[in-house]
Amino acid sequence: MTIVEVPVGEFGVSGGGERLLLADTPSLYFRAFHGVPRSVRAPDGMVVNAVRGLLDVLARQIVDLRPRRLVCCFDADWRPAFRVALIASYKAHRVADPVPAPVAVSPVADAGGLGLGGPQAGGVVVEEVPDELEAQLPVIDAVLAAFGIARAEAAGFEADDVIATLATRHSVGRVGPVDILTGDRDLFQLVCDDVGVAVRYAVEKFALVDEASVSARYGIPGRAYADFAVLRGDPSDGLPGVAGIGAKTAAALLVRFGSLSAALAALDAGVVEGFPARAAARLQAARDYLAAAVEVVAVVRDVPLGAVSGVLPTAPVDPVALAELTARYGLAGSVGRLTAALAAVAPA
Repeated sequence: MTIVEVPVGEFGVSGGGERLLLADTPSLYFRAFHGVPRSVRAPDGMVVNAVRGLLDVLARQIVDLRPRRLVCCFDADWRPAFRVALIASYKAHRVADPVPAPVAVSPVADAGGLGLGGPQAGGVVVEEVPDELEAQLPVIDAVLAAFGIARAEAAGFEADDVIATLATRHSVGRVGPVDILTGDRDLFQLVCDDVGVAVRYAVEKFALVDEASVSARYGIPGRAYADFAVLRGDPSDGLPGVAGIGAKTAAALLVRFGSLSAALAALDAGVVEGFPARAAARLQAARDYLAAAVEVVAVVRDVPLGAVSGVLPTAPVDPVALAELTARYGLAGSVGRLTAALAAVAPA
């Protein structure tokens, strides 16, 4: 784990027992958009299902987990150049109408035919987002601001990297537990029982994911999810994985060697025992891919991010603006639930 020096007072380092709730906001509003009926609309007919769904998730989780701090994390760059330069297929299937720009060739463009490197667009690459969701994003920003709920993003990085950085900062001083709200399995790599970092997995009604849960789900060591994803691949992120190595073989390798780096070290040392049939040859053939994919999959735990307090407000900080937003977009129920949740967990 990368150690990040934290100023006294940030995330309450001078105090104790402060639970931090980190929201993977894009993951949550995408899930709300696709899960809450489109019939949920503002008085003028605008679809507001993602806004209301996100607010309701925050309200429920605040009541259930009773955090002292909450930060909504966002993508400043949903497909960072440093990841695309390593594996050109990274999230490529989600690109909508990229703006043409001069091409810069990655230094690993000819690596092994595994989709590594390749042309890297220097223009604006736009994520494919439904128009009805796109229209709701400024509303989400405005409502969070009116509540006084902290948000964080970092230029050139994804929300996952921001979450990793804030979780690392919080855990350095053993300040209190960290809960990550997400529907993205990539963040399972942050689970660490020793410092109290867990995922609340939106796909399964925010079920707790700790090290035991990772082990039970995938048959791997509890902190080995990133290596597992590298080996198995992840079509949702455009990661091909190692040809011929599926989930079962990936798990067997990680159980035997503990980590991908240890398996590769054994391979280099000529170890034969412990490698499933043909796995050693397949790993050797995929060395270029593996070197790149490890860097792509690993979340960045030290992004350049200023101090983020994230203290949970006890009431909306701008009730006038919130009232206007509530009336305009028909958010009374969701805003009321989140307001009540903040009051319910406010320090006595």
